[in-house]
Amino acid sequence: MYLETLLLLEQKSSKVRQVDLAKALGYKRSTVHISLKSLQANGWVTFADETFLRLTDQGRLLASEVYARHQLFAKFLQSIGVNDSVAQQDACKIEHVVSAETVEQLKAFCSKIFDH
Repeated sequence: MYLETLLLLEQKSSKVRQVDLAKALGYKRSTVHISLKSLQANGWVTFADETFLRLTDQGRLLASEVYARHQLFAKFLQSIGVNDSVAQQDACKIEHVVSAETVEQLKAFCSKIFDH
């Protein structure tokens, strides 16, 4: 969730601070700070000029993959009648726990439906 949100914030502004991420996620800055230490230790996030957050190449790739899954699930849920708000919330939950096999099968299924 952190990486995906940071990716979206970076698309809006090249200068994203911890407080911006905390606000977007609805978390306390102290909670975000603790989580960022873990993301930094995994090599997914760095601090530019010790103030601004940046996704590393590896972090950007992972965030992009998660966001693509989110979009896939949201689009599918909307296509079966789930309202947009609920579809976005549910996609956010699903994207983190679903297997790669399920994602690939859903992509194939959706391409048959949406591309025709």
